[in-house]
Amino acid sequence: MKIYLKFDFNTICKSVLDQKLGEKGWKYRIVSFGEVEFLEQIPKEQMKELTESLNEYGIEIIENQKSALVQKIKDVIYDMVFSEKDVHVKASVYLAEKLNHSYGYLSNLFSEVTYTSIENFIIMQKIDYAKQLIVNDKLTLTEIAYRLNYSSVAHLSTQFKNTTGITPSQFQKIIAKRRELANMK
Repeated sequence: MKIYLKFDFNTICKSVLDQKLGEKGWKYRIVSFGEVEFLEQIPKEQMKELTESLNEYGIEIIENQKSALVQKIKDVIYDMVFSEKDVHVKASVYLAEKLNHSYGYLSNLFSEVTYTSIENFIIMQKIDYAKQLIVNDKLTLTEIAYRLNYSSVAHLSTQFKNTTGITPSQFQKIIAKRRELANMK
C-alpha cells in the first residue's frame, strides 16, 4: 500500500525546535521562521549539543550574518511559493517589503553567497511545488499556473521543461503510468 503526503515545512521545523529546546528547559521565543531568540545565556557546551541534535533533522545553526540573511531570503521565498494564500505580487517587491532591504542588495548578496540568482532559486521552488501539486492535488495546469503566479500555462510549461527536461503534461502522464503500475501489484 502506498500513501501520498502533503506537509508544511514551517510547522515541522517549529515542532522540532519546540521539542529540542523544550527538552533543555531553556527560555526562548521563536521570532520568525528560522530565527530563535534565547532569553538567557546558553553555555557553549550545551549549544554544541543542540547543534548536533538539530543537525539530525537537517536544521543548521547559522553563525555568519550574510548566510543568515540569505537563509531569510530563502525562507521568504518558500513562504511566498508554498503559501496557501494567493501571493500575486512581484517577487522583488515581496522580498524587499518582507526583509526591509532593497531588492538590489538582496539579489547581489544572494548571488554572492549561493552562486545562483534569486530568480533561478524561485523558479526551482516553483517547479518543485508544481510537481508536488501535479502528484498530490490533481489540479489542472491552469490552476497550478495561477496558484504559482505564472502569467499563463505556456509560461509554466516553458519553465517546467527548461528545468526538468519534460513538459508538465509529460510529467502528468509519467505519474499516471506509475500509479497504474503500482495498482497492478
